Amino acid sequence: MNNYALIIIIIIYLAVLFYIAFLAEKNRRSKWVNNPYVYTLSLAVYCTAWTYYGSVGIAANTGINFLPIYLGPVIAAPLWIVLLRKIIRISKQHKISSIADFISLRYGNSRILGAFVTLICLFGTIPYISLQLKAVSETFEIMSDETSYISTAIIDDSTFYVALLLAIFATFFGTQNTDASEKHKGIIVSVAFESVLKLVFFLIIGGYITFYLFDGTTDIYNKMSVTENFKQLTSLSSVESGFNWFFMIALSFMAIFLLPRQFQVSVLENSREKHLKKAIWLFPLYLLLFNFFVIFIAWAGKLTFGGTQNAEYYTLLLPLEYGNSFLATLVFLGGFSAVISMVIVSTLALSTMVSNNLIIPYGFLDKFIQNQPERNSKYIKNIRRISIFTIIISAYFFYVSFSKELSLYSIGLISFVIISQLGPSFFIGLFWNRGSSKAAIIGMIVGLCVVIYTLVLPFTLQAYTGNDDFIQYGLNGITALKPYALFGIDFLSPPAHAFFWSMSLNILTYLTISLVVKGNYRERNYAEMFVDSRNFVTLQDSALVWKGEAYVADIKNVLVRFLGEKRATRALNIFFKKYNLPANTQLADARLINFSEKLLTGSIGSASAKILIASVVKEEQISLVEVLKILEESKENIVSNKVLLEKSNELTQLSAKLKDANQELISKDKQKDEFLDTVAHELKTPITGIRAATELLMDEEDDMPKEVKAQFLKNILQDSDRLGRLINNILDFEKLETGRLNLDLGYNDIQKTIVKAISSISQIAAKKEVQIVNKNVHTFKTNYDEDRILQVLTNLLSNAIKFCEPKKGKITVDYKLGNEYVEISVSDNGKGIPEEDHDFIFDKFYQSQHQNTIKPQGSGLGLAITKQIVEKHQGKIWAKKGIKKGAMLVFTIPFK
Repeated sequence: MNNYALIIIIIIYLAVLFYIAFLAEKNRRSKWVNNPYVYTLSLAVYCTAWTYYGSVGIAANTGINFLPIYLGPVIAAPLWIVLLRKIIRISKQHKISSIADFISLRYGNSRILGAFVTLICLFGTIPYISLQLKAVSETFEIMSDETSYISTAIIDDSTFYVALLLAIFATFFGTQNTDASEKHKGIIVSVAFESVLKLVFFLIIGGYITFYLFDGTTDIYNKMSVTENFKQLTSLSSVESGFNWFFMIALSFMAIFLLPRQFQVSVLENSREKHLKKAIWLFPLYLLLFNFFVIFIAWAGKLTFGGTQNAEYYTLLLPLEYGNSFLATLVFLGGFSAVISMVIVSTLALSTMVSNNLIIPYGFLDKFIQNQPERNSKYIKNIRRISIFTIIISAYFFYVSFSKELSLYSIGLISFVIISQLGPSFFIGLFWNRGSSKAAIIGMIVGLCVVIYTLVLPFTLQAYTGNDDFIQYGLNGITALKPYALFGIDFLSPPAHAFFWSMSLNILTYLTISLVVKGNYRERNYAEMFVDSRNFVTLQDSALVWKGEAYVADIKNVLVRFLGEKRATRALNIFFKKYNLPANTQLADARLINFSEKLLTGSIGSASAKILIASVVKEEQISLVEVLKILEESKENIVSNKVLLEKSNELTQLSAKLKDANQELISKDKQKDEFLDTVAHELKTPITGIRAATELLMDEEDDMPKEVKAQFLKNILQDSDRLGRLINNILDFEKLETGRLNLDLGYNDIQKTIVKAISSISQIAAKKEVQIVNKNVHTFKTNYDEDRILQVLTNLLSNAIKFCEPKKGKITVDYKLGNEYVEISVSDNGKGIPEEDHDFIFDKFYQSQHQNTIKPQGSGLGLAITKQIVEKHQGKIWAKKGIKKGAMLVFTIPFK
């Protein structure tokens, strides 16, 4: 494949990423964009070209020593639920926009510390970006055929143009907002997409090599086991190797928190803390899958090529060796995906740090104060865009100058060791409030000097001079100062050796100076906020200890310069409403100072925000004792407020329960009155009918025709039956309510009981010409009180007939068997049950929502009695919802 074809593939692929990022930004509130899977996959930006190619190279040459770099993150993942959650909460509370902001804020918004952290991140990340460009360049050459043109100058170097394309992509989607604390949904979704691609393509090539080119893992293992040094490749040969593993695991543990790109995706781009619950197991699983085939690809390459090819690119060389250019192209795209995601996220994070912690506080701050908000916004975006291009071009020149001399693995480890110097001030500062900014800065300087001496200087001198005298003999020939064997420790690998010494001296310096030199009141204030973050989140803007003179108008003028009139006014209005302050408040307090600094932090960084607000207020120095006293009082207030809140909640809940109980009593009392009225009316009606008919019979006994007399006697009989039924219902209900009703359980046939119920009600159904269907005619016997279940069925059938239309009505009785119960249903095609009555039809005294305006049919006791009988059988009864036509009432009887 020639250069032009590859470039076309790269451009098409980048266009796809552009489109995905564009869609994500357009639908940034969609669940497809905001979910734990996208968040977890974005964390896989950890897997760069080093993982894609470098791990295979190290596995081929040193065996299982590629694993520690992935074991560190796997060990760290379960701790995210505690440690990373704390970092995320602090960052959201203070609108943190980078790891430099985070560390500088912990130490009192130290401008110098923020700048120094930024320089360390640049120093550590630019070589890492050059590693990615090296991978693109070398894989590009491998994919190109022999007739392809090999560049000799920058102007026709394809790697240079790839770097420019990456810079354009990062610039377009990474600098749309001046507030760097805003989420970059487009970039994160495109990174997640790339994470899927690079994993799938790596698994495909792993499966192809292992199971197609070779006969499975056993075949590769058996063939490799007869080669020299096989034992050394598959085991830890000594205690010294164990130490190397320990320090490499510790190094990668720190890297998963401290690398600018990891802090960006794991902390700043986190939209919901609950996503961590998914990430703590899904991310380790991702790493496991990615590394599953690494050792087999490495061994397959060794068996195929021996030592004649660069082992880092076996994933490309093996399919090309066997003529499978399609698979090789997939591998190239997978590696390119790993490069793109790392470069874009890293440059995004670094550009924010450069603008907020270097350029703005040390060069443009005075200019920004004088400018209009639109111009300031434009300047901030341009500074970040220029920073992105500068970082990527610097990485390109580093690649041209140094990277060609080193392996991907070596460059990656150098970057890790440099970045790890942030570790002591970052991790210890989260849990120890004595740490000071001076201690953090001096500790980092000491650690960085050790890294330069033991790791960076040796390879630089060797690259420029061509000899290794400095490595062999040390500084001025002093053996104890050998860079790879400092003070006689010569059993560690160069990266592990540099990490051990730099971290030991960094931590020692940090702890010693923190104990000897106390930080100022502002440092201690922020230290308390970070260490005791759970309590201080409750205090919010009141957590900042401040004393002085400040005016709302002056602060608003500063905010308008960066946020614009509309946004600044809206923010202040929200603040005044939040703390119930009058809109015309003139004097500003500590809360407004803290609130204003947070507003500016996203745009210009915490250090610059502090400087800007300080320029318009007169702050008084506060003693450390006073700060601690105020903070202690704040904590006590938090505890007191928490206790009061709990008591208040308890009283509120109790009050609500009492109110509900009172309402229920009023409702029941009202229902009971209505019920008694209804019963009185129902009793009065048949009695009145009997009395009237009797009087007529007595007065007109001789003159009344026989037919009329027979009708009157029939009416008297019917009214008597009705009166008897009503009295029986009242007696039954009273027995059921008081629990005095005993069931006469027997082993009965449910089908026969259904037939009896239908027969008893058939005359009433026939009068209305309503059809009753017995659907299940099969016999099933179980224990129940037949008379009472007959009463239940009769009640349900009577209700169904009552609400069916004459001549059109149809009632179906059916039963089904469940695991431990028989389910009986009575359904009809009548007018159905109103939705608002569904949950109340079985309540005692209840007939319908309209019982005061529409004359109820019956006493309202039938279904209440039915429910009591069913529950006495340990069963359940309900009206089925969602019936389009008519109603269906269902009850169950358990059986064994």
